[in-house]
Amino acid sequence: MIVEHLELIDIRNYETATFELRPGTTVVLGDNGHGKTNLAEALAYLATLSSFRGVPSDALVRLGADRGVIRATIRDDDGRQSLIEAELTVGGRNRVQVNRQRLPRVRDLLGTMRVTVFSPDDLVIVKGGPGDRRRFLDDTLVALAVKYDAIRLEVDRVVKQRNTVLKSAKSSSTNHGDLGITLDVWDSKLSDVGGRLAHARATLVDRLGPMVQQAYRDLAGTATDIELGYVAPWRDVGLETALAHARDHDMRRGVTSVGPHRDDLTVVIDQMPSRTHASQGEQRTLALSLRLAAHRLVTERTDSAPVLVLDDVLSELDRGRAGALLDHLPAGQVVITSATDVPGRVDHTVRIVDGQLA
Repeated sequence: MIVEHLELIDIRNYETATFELRPGTTVVLGDNGHGKTNLAEALAYLATLSSFRGVPSDALVRLGADRGVIRATIRDDDGRQSLIEAELTVGGRNRVQVNRQRLPRVRDLLGTMRVTVFSPDDLVIVKGGPGDRRRFLDDTLVALAVKYDAIRLEVDRVVKQRNTVLKSAKSSSTNHGDLGITLDVWDSKLSDVGGRLAHARATLVDRLGPMVQQAYRDLAGTATDIELGYVAPWRDVGLETALAHARDHDMRRGVTSVGPHRDDLTVVIDQMPSRTHASQGEQRTLALSLRLAAHRLVTERTDSAPVLVLDDVLSELDRGRAGALLDHLPAGQVVITSATDVPGRVDHTVRIVDGQLA
């Protein structure tokens, strides 16, 4: 998949800008604060309908404007061209069109375009909390098959409903017998959809393990023992049984304490937990290896390489690992943002100054 043309109107610091992109490796050069990451953010937004910076959509709209537009022309591996347009409205509903046809639901865009992004903030995959690692797994699943977006949304909905019932248990006027019947229903629903999500995550972790180890070896230049694990203690007895055992505890606390919304991904390096025992350099290399492994897996499973966006990653790596990354870039379209010239194989360079092409 190749992005050939990207147009931004009132997006971040871009009043209006047009970028012609090419296959191969494109480097986007510019001083800090001039719009490199804003370009990368807009490009990735069309794939995920969310900002990799973790901000709401209307934060992408330029200050002072009430709407912004991201428009891209993409070409798939069979040569078919598509036009994707996203209109972001401050305080209103966003609109998405593909080939001038408005989508009934904004999220119907998922799967039309795939983008893998690595940014300095991805250190949280290794160093952050379980929620950051679950998000990494679920985002990868959605890139592999759009159906997983609906599954994770349904898990969130069921957990929220179950928590509402649990909170009502604290009311002295509530009939706990009726609550028990209601909880049985939500336990069954969570067991079904939560079990499917957890199984998909665990299978993904098994597939990613060898790829992460290989990616880390490519970057570090040495063989290193890397192990991934999916931690879901309830899977030994089954989710419905685990929820039944935890019911009294959950009713006292008013929250659901077991399930896929509490699971975690463990990343072990040389038999030690990377979150607490790896150096900063090792943690950053592990985070990048996880992203590159996910990119490779999506490429293999979908027979199409996502666009790979590396946002200011070279400044976060030592010279040796930065050079190794450039030497091992995957095939397909790669966009690298940088404040300094990038050595090695570069097919195209774009320079940005104050939100304008230089």
